[in-house]
Amino acid sequence: MKNKILIGLSGGVDSSVSLKLLKDQGYFVEALFMKNWDEDDKSSGCNAAEDLEYAMDVCDKLNVKLNTANFSDEYWNKIFLNFIENYKSGFTPNPDILCNKYIKFKVFVDHAKDLGFDKIATGHYAKIIKKNNNYFLDEPKDASKDQTYFLHSLSQNQLKNVIFPLSNYKKDDVKQIAKESDFRSYSKKESMGICFIGNKKFKDFIKKYISNKPGKIYNDKNEVLGEHNGMFYTTIGQREGIGIGGIKNAKNLPWYVYKKDVDSNSLYVCQGNQNKLLFSDLIYLDDINIITNDINDILGLNLSCQIRHLGEKYPCNVIRTDNNKLLVKTKSPVRAVAPGQSLVLYDKNLCMGGGIISNA
Repeated sequence: MKNKILIGLSGGVDSSVSLKLLKDQGYFVEALFMKNWDEDDKSSGCNAAEDLEYAMDVCDKLNVKLNTANFSDEYWNKIFLNFIENYKSGFTPNPDILCNKYIKFKVFVDHAKDLGFDKIATGHYAKIIKKNNNYFLDEPKDASKDQTYFLHSLSQNQLKNVIFPLSNYKKDDVKQIAKESDFRSYSKKESMGICFIGNKKFKDFIKKYISNKPGKIYNDKNEVLGEHNGMFYTTIGQREGIGIGGIKNAKNLPWYVYKKDVDSNSLYVCQGNQNKLLFSDLIYLDDINIITNDINDILGLNLSCQIRHLGEKYPCNVIRTDNNKLLVKTKSPVRAVAPGQSLVLYDKNLCMGGGIISNA
């Protein structure tokens, strides 16, 4: 008998088509709509009531049972509080990665097992392969939608209990299936950015949770150029919104953030998009997850690393430091490496894991 599958159904086109594909393949499948954020806002792109209507439409058309669950408390405690604390510390966190690790592939998996299901499924664009008795994340058919970056923190146990139905589909084919199936999600605008912020202005959202603390802005000669409105408004490599204009005796070049000193609440900026102060070739990692569970599997290999979703992959090697942390040494300098970001490691197209950038 085929496995009993519970698919996470967001109401979007990807998860909707994933549900149809699983049913067409003969699986016993039900759907689960997860609510992870309590503050609905129709203008924010995070409207759970509307998303539920889209999910109900798909399930009605496919004659599939729709279950619902509210994981807001888990999301608040595991994801959002961590997100806020990281911003207070001057980091640039990625809550989508934590959401995958703790909610979609932990809380959701446990909930599915409680309901009697064997595996879960999601609408992620990623492929799972088995090699040398280990599960790996591989690039999907549609490389332009590759989401392995967001999934690098998954474990062997998580990977063996999940199905990604879209691994061999292009996004255009997925949309065509949704159109032919008359799913309302076909015309649904694709969600962008962090779910709980949606389309809101980031500054307006974050200042509700973090007190504004202005401080000094310095150049690379330690000269004061002005004041910033709060460290959490900025990230390494940022140009817009720094708050400094023409500076006397300075070159006519834009200014970029190259360092944040949280202890002194100071922001450091330099001029020019290619200024050497914006580049790093030594990157230290914390919170490391190696997909094979053995750090030795990546030491000594010629790998590549990615510090942003769908960003450039840089050839690198990984070294274990004396205090058992990982140091990633890139073959060429990488621009705008920000503490708090995730660095993900690849062996060609295979995702090997990654960690959180602690310093560069």
